[in-house]
Amino acid sequence: MAIFMAGLGLTQVQAQERIYRCPGTPVEYINNAEQARSRGCTLMQGGNITVIEGTRPQTASPSTPRRSPAASPARDGAERVDSAAQRARDSDARAILETELRRAQDRLAEAQKAYAGGEPEKQGIEGRNHQRYLDRVAELKEAVGRAESDVAGIRRELGRLPPAPGSTPASNQ
Repeated sequence: MAIFMAGLGLTQVQAQERIYRCPGTPVEYINNAEQARSRGCTLMQGGNITVIEGTRPQTASPSTPRRSPAASPARDGAERVDSAAQRARDSDARAILETELRRAQDRLAEAQKAYAGGEPEKQGIEGRNHQRYLDRVAELKEAVGRAESDVAGIRRELGRLPPAPGSTPASNQ
């Protein structure tokens, strides 16, 4: 039994090839002694090295033809939305954006009121701690900038929608 175990251990040692570490970027590990000598690689010492095979890229099989964007259902007429449904969608989108615009304008008005032109009233400890006051003023200024940006973005989105039926084109406000 001991001889069998020793023989088993010997076959495992023989199955493990010598691995060489080659310098460079990226570092390479090879198991060919001739290539290692010619490239100046060093023999790895120590425990076993685990080699994990990478995945191979899949090639497109000819049995599944790829559709070009020009042949997509929305463009070739197979699934077109009728004009009434599209107008309804545009109308819904416009209503949602107009509601969001009103909310954003309210937030902007509140932020501008709190900012008070860069000179809001001092609160509590800010009378003794001027830096805390300056930090709050900077935060209020950022809030005004974000609110202005939100309003401008919603207006841009509204401008991209087709005009509502029966309305005149909106002027830049």
